[in-house]
Amino acid sequence: MAVENNNVVTLNYTLHTVEENGEKTFVEQTTSENPLTFLHGVGMMLPKFEENITGLNEGDKTSFELTAVDAYGERDEKAIAQLPADMFGEMGLPPVGEVLPLQDNQGNQFRAVVMEVTPEAVVADLNHPMAGKKLNFDIEILNVRPATEEELSHGHAHGADGTESH
Repeated sequence: MAVENNNVVTLNYTLHTVEENGEKTFVEQTTSENPLTFLHGVGMMLPKFEENITGLNEGDKTSFELTAVDAYGERDEKAIAQLPADMFGEMGLPPVGEVLPLQDNQGNQFRAVVMEVTPEAVVADLNHPMAGKKLNFDIEILNVRPATEEELSHGHAHGADGTESH
């Protein structure tokens, strides 16, 4: 069965960032014990990622690169926030490099990386950590199956075999 919309795809991947000089830096990889499983075509994955695996079958392998624009976008140098130090209250000021879970007024959750800490404010970078980066994926398709009606109604996969509950 080929990867297409409304199929549950289980795959292994290795992700590297690619520098301007072509040098690759390892980021992460899945394993057969802990693969990535997702419902294809419902917006859970990067659109160009899905485009590159559409039509592949179980056992197929592929490699591809995504430009920053096709991945997490270019870095926005204006996406820096000055968070008041008193916002951190009892938990205390976070260290530089810590990832902060934040939520906007509409309830959207996102993460920011602490760039600087002063007694008055925490300066946080709101860009996605992979913003501005070219990504290289090595993919192996492990399984493709039709999504169950429940998965389709929920908008996400219930595991490789469709039986995981939440």
